[in-house]
Amino acid sequence: MQGDSLSHLFSQRAFVRFWLARLSGTMANQMLMVALAWHMYDITSSAWDLGLVGLFQFVPALVFTLPAGHVADRLHRGRIFATCMLTQALAGAVLLAAIYGHFGTRELILGISVLLGMARAFQMPAQQALTPQLVPPVLLQRAITLSASAMQAAIICGPALGGVLYTFGPATVYACSMALLLLAGALALTVNYHHKTARAAANWSSVLAGVSFVWQRKVILGATTLDLFAVLLGGATALLPIYARDLLQTGPVGLGLLRGAPAVGALVMSLVLVRWPLKRKVGHKLLLAVAIFGLATVVFGLSRSFPISLLALVITGAADSVSVVTRNTLVQLETPDEMRGRVSAVNSIFIGASNQLGEFESGAVAELWGPVMSVVSGGIGTLLIAAAWFKLFPALARRDHLH
Repeated sequence: MQGDSLSHLFSQRAFVRFWLARLSGTMANQMLMVALAWHMYDITSSAWDLGLVGLFQFVPALVFTLPAGHVADRLHRGRIFATCMLTQALAGAVLLAAIYGHFGTRELILGISVLLGMARAFQMPAQQALTPQLVPPVLLQRAITLSASAMQAAIICGPALGGVLYTFGPATVYACSMALLLLAGALALTVNYHHKTARAAANWSSVLAGVSFVWQRKVILGATTLDLFAVLLGGATALLPIYARDLLQTGPVGLGLLRGAPAVGALVMSLVLVRWPLKRKVGHKLLLAVAIFGLATVVFGLSRSFPISLLALVITGAADSVSVVTRNTLVQLETPDEMRGRVSAVNSIFIGASNQLGEFESGAVAELWGPVMSVVSGGIGTLLIAAAWFKLFPALARRDHLH
């Protein structure tokens, strides 16, 4: 029966084409980010400028995401995604031309970073809201899980491939990224579905309707805020260089392994969930996964053994994968199609805020009380959040089925 469901999923041609487009686009984006950072550092040798690359991508993504959700409800989502891929391909082409034309500057890279941030703002709501249109509801959990596994594979392989290609020069990475992005855009343009345009007027009330919708639906509000606070408190990514060099004494090779460990755990768990999807007591399992994430974070924070630390991070990635798949499936199933773009935009803001602010929170606490206290207190905070959500969002905790 499980095999029949998977065969049915892969028979959905529009979904398969979109899945391949996301895989190709994510791989290219990861390669592009690696090359962009290295290129900036080659030009300026400034850690501050490296930080600006991330900031110049984050701010436009934050500003444009809610309007992008409104656009995703009014226009064809496959074409929006394709436009975002082609925009990023254009960025790669400009950077490639800058290498050969010798006009690659700090200001150019920062300008390209703004362009990439804007493209990502429109990409995320469109791609999240499109998947439910390509598969029957009964296959949605597997479709989201399979998409998550592809993204994790791209996140693992993309930076590594980009780093290898960069040894031949940044032009090689930009050219390969551009080719993959063009492929992603072409595949997305072939994705057809019945698009129903939202009837809401193009005004700020409509743009903010996603926020109001999430606030009024306690299951969606509980699921999205659970992820926001769990990642905000429990993320240890920003402090991995300190752990690798000073506490675990593993050097840069160890740092690479530590950074990749959560993605490995997430990929393995995604493949497990594709084969054996969650069917009963999904609310309890979601909260349990967040609690496991917090507990594994505490173990990582206290560990001085590299293998134990590595295993703890693998477990955090696996637990986070359960949370991501369950949350995304619940949100999409609870949201009518004409609202999915705007609700996905709210979800994207929560994800971006939790990642960015989580790194800031970890660094600030580490500066005051040390890295161990930062990671351990964050893990304990995540455990408390999971416990509190049982009381604050009983409808989410009691949720039995996804459908």
